[in-house]
Amino acid sequence: MFDRATIIDKAFIDRVGAGHLPEPLSDTTLAGAGLEVHSLAGLFETQVMSRHLDLMARRSKGRTFYSIGSSGHEGMAALGLTSRLTDMAFLHYRDGAFLLQRKKSVSGSTYLYDMCLSFSASAEDPVSGGRHKVLGGHEIFVPPQTSTIASHLPKGVGAAHSIALSRKLADVEAVLPRDAVILCSFGDASVNHSTAQGAFNTAAWTAYQNLPMPIVFICEDNDIGISVRTPKGWIEATFSNRPGLTYMACDGRDILDACRGTAAAVDYARRTRRPVFLHMKTVRLMGHAGADIEAAYTDVSHIEAGEAQDPLLHTARHLIRAGVMSGEDICRLYQETGERVMRVAEDACARPRLTSAEAVMAPLVPPVSSGSGRKAPALPDERARQEVKELRQKDKPLPLARHINLALADVMLQYKNTVVFGEDVGRKGGVYSVTTGLQSAFGPARVIDTLLDEQSILGLAIGMAHNGFLPIPEIQFLAYVHNAADQIRGETSTLSFFSNGHYTNPMVVRIAGLAYQKGFGGHFHNDNSFAALRDIPGIIIACPSNGTDGARMLRECVRLAEEERRVVIFLEPIALYMTADLYDEGDGIWASRYRAPAEDHRVKLGEAGHHGDGRELCILSYGNGYYLSRKAAKVLGEKHGIRPRVVDLRWLHPLPREAVLKHARQCQNVLVVDEARRTGSVSEQIMALLAEGGIPAKTARYCAEDSFIPLGPAAHEVLPSVDGIIDAAMKLCGGGK
Repeated sequence: MFDRATIIDKAFIDRVGAGHLPEPLSDTTLAGAGLEVHSLAGLFETQVMSRHLDLMARRSKGRTFYSIGSSGHEGMAALGLTSRLTDMAFLHYRDGAFLLQRKKSVSGSTYLYDMCLSFSASAEDPVSGGRHKVLGGHEIFVPPQTSTIASHLPKGVGAAHSIALSRKLADVEAVLPRDAVILCSFGDASVNHSTAQGAFNTAAWTAYQNLPMPIVFICEDNDIGISVRTPKGWIEATFSNRPGLTYMACDGRDILDACRGTAAAVDYARRTRRPVFLHMKTVRLMGHAGADIEAAYTDVSHIEAGEAQDPLLHTARHLIRAGVMSGEDICRLYQETGERVMRVAEDACARPRLTSAEAVMAPLVPPVSSGSGRKAPALPDERARQEVKELRQKDKPLPLARHINLALADVMLQYKNTVVFGEDVGRKGGVYSVTTGLQSAFGPARVIDTLLDEQSILGLAIGMAHNGFLPIPEIQFLAYVHNAADQIRGETSTLSFFSNGHYTNPMVVRIAGLAYQKGFGGHFHNDNSFAALRDIPGIIIACPSNGTDGARMLRECVRLAEEERRVVIFLEPIALYMTADLYDEGDGIWASRYRAPAEDHRVKLGEAGHHGDGRELCILSYGNGYYLSRKAAKVLGEKHGIRPRVVDLRWLHPLPREAVLKHARQCQNVLVVDEARRTGSVSEQIMALLAEGGIPAKTARYCAEDSFIPLGPAAHEVLPSVDGIIDAAMKLCGGGK
């Protein structure tokens, strides 16, 4: 009773042999499906292979490591046939049949062997290199992912938008054809996730304004999510009348109706460039996964009713009635395919697996790309060059915000595939005017005002990166990124890892944040914690403290994204955006003249900055903390005879390890000043680094309290201050001289 896999396997042979096949689910004919008889036979072969891969995974215990299968969802083979190879697909994890059908269209593809390598976590798996059982392939335009909660939908929307954008920006060397359609599939339970709802909303919001959005959302509705039933009629009721989203339906259990429905959906999206929601009826067979005993929460009669609608049985009926194959032929093909899959699996399971941490981690940093063909010395648009020239016109000291603004303009001139986008970045020029003038210079296709949804903003970035663009999204405030952190953690940063470096998500995510903003308080507008970003493997976090570094580091971040395919977070201290003075009002020390790229150098990844060469005290800090430490250093020198060297870390992940140790070794005392909270802050990592590096100096740290930041003067009670830095330094140095 519990081994449903064996029951389903045996039932197929018994029912086909006895001619006990289910009644038709639709009146779609071969002609109505647009199929020739040989195509129907080919689809059935794909469905059978997908089924036997599931059976193999459940019967090869100890040798395979993934048992969430595609059984009951084999109708997705139809989409593999009716879509084009270059229609990029972001897949549900039950879409093995789609993947097999698409791989069959590639000459020389060893699709069964490749799938078995993936099931067995072999290092020779051509997709993930043994890091996960994923559905993907660079040659078939299927970026791999491990998503189970529809977190891949926002990037599907982003990719669809990028296709439309590539039509406007003809100079960009797009990966996808300009008439491509994006395919994005998921389960019925996943439509309830906020990430999915955000993606549907963004697609519809775009289409409602008559802007192109060529995407097909495929909801594979098997009525259940693990053990929780989807209310009857919920999907249709929710999506059949949504503005901007065209609803279509088909029955994925019936391969002919699946072909009809998928062909209609893909054709509509391609012709009209509008989003489609394709509601495909499926059935889940063999429970959620191998360890799932469905009978524990579902009546056996209900399970058996689902098994009676096995898609393979429906396809067998079509084959027999069309005279393509006899029942005997079908049973023979089924059994021979099963034997073939097991032979292939035997070979695949014997192949080597990953055996070292170094091998596992290798693709966290993607392979370097030359970036050839993506740079342009100057934009062909003379008007844009002239407007950027005018932005640079004032040859006077400028604060951080203006340096970033001018650096963005120069980056957009140099890299023709860069696109800046986010809330209010266009007409308004950003909440803090950092993007002022960019939309006027480069147009609304390259400086885009988005809707208010951080998941969609980051999804847009991921999807655009898939299509040859270099995205520079802006998150308006640091705390807002937490609404969408999984787009960085679960999608962006994992892609190179799970694709063995074949796919990457290069981008520079600009985030305005950190503390010390006058007149602001609370978690959202004055947040000093970025711990949620620091533990994500493979990403880079940069944080400038002044305008000169801001411009140089931003250019380096863009180079890292473009040439080294990295995901970079560019954390901008809001409180320093317009700061010009350091010690006294009007001294202008913290402002500087902007230098164009040809006249300047870049700050390399891992290159820290420093001021002073004292040996009694080294202060390690960044952002606002570095600014405050410079103020404190003056007092320490003039009043207490302690002349510190103050180190600006600049790079917060990975930390500039060698620079930190070099400066620390040259000093008797080391004080870490961290404007982030005491718990989970960079200071903890630095203290560990100093201890592990055998630094003999006395060490201490001075951090913000483990508190949210209140409004008004009370904010200073929980944040590091100049006086606090001086006190901490004096205590560490024994009272000074």
